[in-house]
Amino acid sequence: MKIGIISDSHDHREYIIKAVECFNDENVEIVIHAGDIVSPFTEREFKKLKSKMKAVFGNNDGERFGLKKVFDINLPPIELTLDNKKILVMHEPHNIEALKESNHYDVIIYGHSHDSLIEKEKTTVINPGETCCWLTGKATVVILDTESMETRLIKL
Repeated sequence: MKIGIISDSHDHREYIIKAVECFNDENVEIVIHAGDIVSPFTEREFKKLKSKMKAVFGNNDGERFGLKKVFDINLPPIELTLDNKKILVMHEPHNIEALKESNHYDVIIYGHSHDSLIEKEKTTVINPGETCCWLTGKATVVILDTESMETRLIKL
């Protein structure tokens, strides 16, 4: 199964469009957003995804009522089982070292720092970086293939 991973889109419409196009071109089966969508109006672009999207709230997601109306979004952390892989999704990487060492999850996904990171140990840890391009000057997403556990950082 191919999973599209995105975080920290912060209303940046141009890069949200590019991320959606990337995920559609890659035929991902689900997109996971690790927080900081920010405004409900971005649903206009995200609804063009050919797959479902699950998301967690980030620290800048202030319009929670509106976001909840248009997205499948929950308070972090959330646990998912996709293709027999246990996945933990959060925005801020609280207790990340303890979570990795627990060996309870196959994949941990987070955002918040705006810096991309892929660590492949017993637990694969993924921060797709920022999609908004505001802090690092790089708009990135990640594609995860759960069968091979291959990860690709994609610059938009």
